[in-house]
Amino acid sequence: MAANGDRYGNDMDSDSDSAPGSPGLDAQQDFDDHVEDLEEKPIKSALKKSTHKEPAPTIIRPTLPEQTEPKDLDLKSLTPLTAEIIARQATINIGTIGHVAHGKSTVVKAISGVQTVRFKNELERNITIKLGYANAKIYKCDNEDCPRPTCFRSYKSEKEVDPACERDGCSGTYRLLRHVSFVDCPGHDILMSTMLSGAAVMDAALLLIAGNESCPQPQTSEHLAAIEIMKLDKIIILQNKVDLMREEGANAHYLDILKFIRGTVAGGAPIIPISAQLKFNIDAVNEAIVNTIPVPLRDFTQDPQMIVIRSFDVNKPGAEIEELQGGVAGGSILHGVVKLGDEIEIRPGIVTRDEKGAIKCTPIFSRVITLNSENNALKYAVPGGLIGVGTRIDPTLCRADRLVGFVLGLKGRLPDIYIEIEVNYYLLRRLLGVKTADGKQAKVAKLAKNEVLMVNIGSTATGAKVVAVKQDAAKLVLTSPACTNVGEKVALSRRIEKHWRLIGWATIANGVTLDPSTS
Repeated sequence: MAANGDRYGNDMDSDSDSAPGSPGLDAQQDFDDHVEDLEEKPIKSALKKSTHKEPAPTIIRPTLPEQTEPKDLDLKSLTPLTAEIIARQATINIGTIGHVAHGKSTVVKAISGVQTVRFKNELERNITIKLGYANAKIYKCDNEDCPRPTCFRSYKSEKEVDPACERDGCSGTYRLLRHVSFVDCPGHDILMSTMLSGAAVMDAALLLIAGNESCPQPQTSEHLAAIEIMKLDKIIILQNKVDLMREEGANAHYLDILKFIRGTVAGGAPIIPISAQLKFNIDAVNEAIVNTIPVPLRDFTQDPQMIVIRSFDVNKPGAEIEELQGGVAGGSILHGVVKLGDEIEIRPGIVTRDEKGAIKCTPIFSRVITLNSENNALKYAVPGGLIGVGTRIDPTLCRADRLVGFVLGLKGRLPDIYIEIEVNYYLLRRLLGVKTADGKQAKVAKLAKNEVLMVNIGSTATGAKVVAVKQDAAKLVLTSPACTNVGEKVALSRRIEKHWRLIGWATIANGVTLDPSTS
């Protein structure tokens, strides 16, 4: 009605000019004109008006170096520090671990500027965020007079390559040194089994210990044990929440941390006091990441293999047929390079049973249509961070994480599908985080024939029945098939007090494979 109101106002002005001093007649004339206008131009439906949306403002993103076309790519010359790679995607994965509420998500937000809990449109909000993945670029000012650690600065993933230094009076330029992806997994049990099965492919870890609580807390020791099993030795310890402590208390707590890590894999790790909430000493954390964590060696010439951690249908309800897009798989590339236009296969694929009750797997075949790392479009993707792969797969197959646990790679080049595995296993001496009545940690019982365990293979979590066991070897029948390799490390969990608790890990030695169905 706003348009009609404006028109009414204009009519009032024109009539008052022609017949001054006769308010009654003017009002009557205006009313008649107003009614005629309404008859000539029927009012549009209020419903239609409310659903009409203004076009969204265009977001101007910084220009990043163009990537080489996939057909011209020389894989042997690529490294994780190649300018066109590091400008667009993360090449190092850093896990944030520690006890609940010690500030893991807050530290990730302080460094990357990305809140790991966001409520936005699914496509706009990158898939990585829902899992607690966030990317950050770390820069160093090239002016030698810029003092450390202030010369180190971190930004979001889409920041341009050479921004000007933001320190007052400094004429230097920031140089991009690292592009890291933080894996902020909620839930300590999930984190541990994922770490042990190698799904998160962590190159390093930030261990958070809150200064306002005694050290160590139960999950702190649980996570440190998991790091030791993984032989992950690149660790930075962050003593968080120092803004809530007095100086003497902070020093005493620092000595507790030293005592706790003595003799462990974190023994020589740097300890940095920070306040994630106030962003105090975050520049020192950036400096430690650059100086303590080396760039991991990657083999880009291997066949690409990616574990799917999320999958979804990006189409809105009621979309026209011409507008429909294929399903999207989000995951972590283990090795190799995924390129636009690649012919891909996803295993195990669609799992069914035939008339005799035998399991049948039909792999899914498609082509890579789009590649994304957070908001950055890619022409090819290397290991590091989470990558969204747009395909031509029927979106209903990808909806609601239906592809989670599957493996994506080049057509015909993926590992075998196993329905039974023989493993060499190693059990923890004591249950982490579970204490008996006398206050001691409960011992881990040996594997028993016919018991059911949970096995984490890559990003797959599946049940497994123990059908045979001797000394440190066991034969397990999987409840759902898994695509894996001999020699891969898997995590073993047992149901204790209604929770799956980590009891050890195992290496696949052999197994019974299933030929994929071609029909």
